[in-house]
Amino acid sequence: MSDLSVIQYILIALIFVWSGFVRSGLGFGGAVLSLPFLLLVLDEPLVFLPIISIHLLVFSSLTIWMNNRQSSNDQGAEKASTVDWQYLGRLLAILIVPKLIGVFGLITLPGHILSAIIFIIVGLYSVSYIVNKPFRSGSKTVDAVFLMLGGYISGTSLIGAPLIIAVAAQHLPKEKLRDTLFALWFILVLIKLGAFVWVGVDLQLIHHIWLLPAAAVGHVIGLYVHDRMLHAETSLFYRVLGTILLIVSSTGLVTVWL
Repeated sequence: MSDLSVIQYILIALIFVWSGFVRSGLGFGGAVLSLPFLLLVLDEPLVFLPIISIHLLVFSSLTIWMNNRQSSNDQGAEKASTVDWQYLGRLLAILIVPKLIGVFGLITLPGHILSAIIFIIVGLYSVSYIVNKPFRSGSKTVDAVFLMLGGYISGTSLIGAPLIIAVAAQHLPKEKLRDTLFALWFILVLIKLGAFVWVGVDLQLIHHIWLLPAAAVGHVIGLYVHDRMLHAETSLFYRVLGTILLIVSSTGLVTVWL
């Protein structure tokens, strides 16, 4: 990424501002809502995936830490965690094996077919949120299948988050949804980043000097938006969530079939 034009550098910085915004605002979307645009600037996924991964590790851990600090006004009483650790454990139990299969490529499936399936499912979920009638599978088996598919896609390309969100949003209160997902992404992305190091992928560390501040700007704006959403009506929160999911799925489908 050392021989790009000034315009390309500016566009990449703006996309990472957007990436930081959607990640902190909703708890997901840092990869799936920015990678298609980044690839229009430079069509090399392995240049951007390590950068996105490190950004997620930095900002997810920072956000969880800040939200769980003991307030000076608590007078020794601990606040309830913003992460649902019990549900996080259940998610990991289902996701970890397909995640590893995806990371190490033990099963090779057509990427465009898998991506199309996940975006169609997410699109259906998003419409149900927008009309304020969230779809409930009513089946642990169906939820597990969706989570395993999301884990596998996450292992191969880091775009499995929307399908995992579609399941997790059914079971987590909105106050814990984002930070629980941040904790999950931290673990899953750490595995992916370890695989990058293992196979010798360039982590583009020099470019974090200017891209981390760009993502930080978007992150701060996203924190403000997320706080406003938490104080809004629950139905409004899920309509916003559904709208973003619909944008994700539509963008993804267009990208897949181009």
